Amino acid sequence: MRQRKVKIVATLGPASNTYDVIRNLKQEGADVFRLNMSHGQHADIAKLHGAIREVEKDLGEPICILADLQGPKLRCGEFDGAEAHLQAGGEFRFDLDTRAGDDTRVCLPHPEIFRALHPGVSILVNDGLLRLTVLDCAADFARCRVDVGGRISNRKGVNVPDVVLPLAALSEKDRKDLEFVCELGVDWIALSFVQRPEDVIEAQDLVQGRARVLSKIEKPAAVAAFQDILTQSEGIMVARGDLGVELPVQQVPSIQKRLVRECRKVGKPVIVATQMLESMTSAPVPTRAEVSDVAAAIYEGADAVMLSAESAAGDFPIEAVRTMNDVALETERDAGYRQTIEASRVPCRDTIAGATTAAAREIAETTELKAICCYTQSGYTAQLASREKPRVPIIALTPNVETARHLGLVWGLTCVPVAQGSRFRDAVVSAVSTARRLGVAQGDEKIVITAGVPLNVKGGTNILRIAPVNETLEASEDQ
Repeated sequence: MRQRKVKIVATLGPASNTYDVIRNLKQEGADVFRLNMSHGQHADIAKLHGAIREVEKDLGEPICILADLQGPKLRCGEFDGAEAHLQAGGEFRFDLDTRAGDDTRVCLPHPEIFRALHPGVSILVNDGLLRLTVLDCAADFARCRVDVGGRISNRKGVNVPDVVLPLAALSEKDRKDLEFVCELGVDWIALSFVQRPEDVIEAQDLVQGRARVLSKIEKPAAVAAFQDILTQSEGIMVARGDLGVELPVQQVPSIQKRLVRECRKVGKPVIVATQMLESMTSAPVPTRAEVSDVAAAIYEGADAVMLSAESAAGDFPIEAVRTMNDVALETERDAGYRQTIEASRVPCRDTIAGATTAAAREIAETTELKAICCYTQSGYTAQLASREKPRVPIIALTPNVETARHLGLVWGLTCVPVAQGSRFRDAVVSAVSTARRLGVAQGDEKIVITAGVPLNVKGGTNILRIAPVNETLEASEDQ
């Protein structure tokens, strides 16, 4: 079992699309594999999914798979000669005219954008390298001042950060991809272009419980509506790359901290993503700043940190995962890490389930119990335990392999499929034998076990027991 708490998400791609590489990534530290639906055909995605499940079977450990939907992509049209040059201080026009563009205008084939614009709104092109301000607009054009000029070429991406665009988060491609990956059997779906909670509800209606829906926070509108989006979502991804395009970059660190903190309050998993070890796309070692960036997310209490191009298309995918694993281990060994995590813990004793789980952590830490074992059907009991961020290991025991897989994203959980139990005594037996097998406890050492009773009904955690892992002692305590 892993010796660290934070999880590592590794994106798969051309550099990591074989069984051998995926297995090596898993053994070096990857806990979750991300399938990027922006790249590759369905056949390619199915091949990656099959290879992951083959690794899962061979290693005997449940593996979490995250499918990341592309979301609607806003792009300008094409230019005469494939490019143009915008002069700072000059004017430039976007319109619906499909003719090739030039230095004065180009087609923007998204009438919904024009409907949302008004004077003073910013338009960003090519990841914010070109910046314009709307001077005048109507239903079919926008006359803009060029604030930051430069080269613009065919089909470059367009961002409009200052308004909520009348666009659904799911394009037609996304709907097809969503159905495909649900049928394939992924565990999480990351929803791009989220602007409002209704976007999440729409995706969940389509998913119909076949996977968990995670909202990517990458737009200012999503930051503004975050509490409502968080309420509807089952997880969050802080997509810092797009946030840094649409917002002043100096705002991103504080936004990241706030979003992670809010996710921790409600016990929903949060991934910190984008450019974490970016230089390792082409170099065997990261920069010191990147290492500090990864460590900062871990100190904040993020459930997972993510590799994108580093593991998908880089020259050193395995080294990138190994480096992130090493950084996580070193960070979590720091005494300051525990101090930071515990100082930022928010008590949750307003429900029976919250109080029971908080008590389990307190008992485990003050009486030197070796582990917290959670017997769970849906994953709720285990997520409550993770929310407490205990010092001792957390073992999530579940009769549902799907639950074991999706919990692979959650901080601190070692997920173990077990036989279906019918009474709490069965949960105790499973917990004791698993703790012993994993080497977490031995001899007369004890663990704490939590569950919701009755076992086979989804509901809140309502029972706690301390048990020795010695079978003889356990049997005598039952007399």
